[in-house]
Amino acid sequence: MLKDAAGTAEDRLELPEGASVEAALDAACIRWPELSSRRRSTVVAVNLKYALKTDVLKEGDEVAFLPPVSGGEGPWLEAEEDPEGHFSALTRERIDTEWLKRRTAQPKDGALVVFEGIVRDNSAGRRTLFLEYECYQPMAIRVMAELGRGIAARHSVSRISIVHRLGRLDIGEASVVIVVASPHRQAAFDAALEAINRLKKEVPIWKKEHFEDGAVWVEGEWDSSIAGR
Repeated sequence: MLKDAAGTAEDRLELPEGASVEAALDAACIRWPELSSRRRSTVVAVNLKYALKTDVLKEGDEVAFLPPVSGGEGPWLEAEEDPEGHFSALTRERIDTEWLKRRTAQPKDGALVVFEGIVRDNSAGRRTLFLEYECYQPMAIRVMAELGRGIAARHSVSRISIVHRLGRLDIGEASVVIVVASPHRQAAFDAALEAINRLKKEVPIWKKEHFEDGAVWVEGEWDSSIAGR
């Protein structure tokens, strides 16, 4: 546990005004060097909610440094956020749509479109028990991030967030959530639709459908124009 490595369960850190979550983690590793070897896997929560490293702290915030959740690797297996605030991530945990909405929307936006792809109980006339997702992780997060940036620029939307879940998913659970914030609704709808359509064709994520009488990997339709982009 991190508290054992640090030798304390809680303490106070003095940080400059406008310091980020990452700055707090840096300061913690300096004060408690034993934490440095666990820095990469450390998950940060601010005021009882998972936080991004770029989030800005304010006076009085409660910052928690957490080990990976048992049975997982923290909320994100891979995550990428660019300076414009576009966000892409892979996770084995349930996707927190409300958190994604909060991190994507800004006061200047007049529209927020949310797409959730959920696991249904049937496929091609067969009863589905559950789905299983795998991916080529380092490439998947890169392609997701590039898709998000390109789509946001093409449709002139403020921010786009894309999160895909991996591992076993039961009926009714969300496998992918896309959130688009924009000053105007049409651009947000168009960007969200393009994002899910291209994600299914271009991102190296594979789905295995489990039925009562067996299981099958679902092969997508390869678009040869993708190669070399």
